[in-house]
Amino acid sequence: MSTTPLARPAAGEPDWVALLRSQVESLHFGTVQLVIHDRRVIQIERTEKLRLPSGGIETSREKISL
Repeated sequence: MSTTPLARPAAGEPDWVALLRSQVESLHFGTVQLVIHDRRVIQIERTEKLRLPSGGIETSREKISL
């Protein structure tokens, strides 16, 4: 789980908006989803993608054990 510091909400802004803003601002590639229940935001989910260089990364089969 990410330990992104909580941002301070602007005046009149719900707390979750500041948290959502900090999650989006620190993300390079990925998605941020809101989970809503009874018209309330109850969860923020973040999936981050790590992009490799366009040519990929060469690896040796002997060094990889899955």
